[in-house]
Amino acid sequence: MSYLIQILGNNFYLHPSGGVFWVDKSMLLISDVHLGKVSHFRKFGAAVPRKALHKNYVLLDKIVSYFEPFQICFLGDLFHSSLNKEWELFENWVAKTPAEIILVAGNHDIIAPEKYNQLSIEIFQELLMEDFLLTHHPEEREGFFTFCGHIHPAIKLHGFGRQRLRLPCFFKTKNQMILPAFGEFTGTYALHPSPDDEVYAIVEDTVLRV
Repeated sequence: MSYLIQILGNNFYLHPSGGVFWVDKSMLLISDVHLGKVSHFRKFGAAVPRKALHKNYVLLDKIVSYFEPFQICFLGDLFHSSLNKEWELFENWVAKTPAEIILVAGNHDIIAPEKYNQLSIEIFQELLMEDFLLTHHPEEREGFFTFCGHIHPAIKLHGFGRQRLRLPCFFKTKNQMILPAFGEFTGTYALHPSPDDEVYAIVEDTVLRV
């Protein structure tokens, strides 16, 4: 179940896969998919199941089908490292996806821009859209609300006794929202909210404000 919030008069749905749908722009924001990471680790001997290769594409298909966006903006770290055999899977996914795709480059995006250009994917260092800044690294810039990624945010919750949960989350401060990592094969970094921050945790197929 998605969670609807308003920011600067615009409507955004927070989806349990980790994406954000900007209703007013029909734009889907997704960060830190890290495609190619499974193949990268398998190449160096890590015991990662081969079927994990397809999980990210299943999730991408699911959220694109759900919102039917006009545009998909990846907020960095779309591909984990250099070219590997997962690039062909990505090419096939792009070919069947009707939305326009753009990439705001992250620190892991080292594949030559020409490869993206061949798929009609434009690359930006950042995007300014009215009062919103779209970037990879967290950055609070005066006069803008930022959507970003990079951190792979999570929240630690404590229950009775020694019960503890670590959940990926959307982490919102006054002028910024950090998206959770979309990729299946990624870690998380626990953040500690201040009283003024808003945390939207992902619990199975639901987004909950905590």
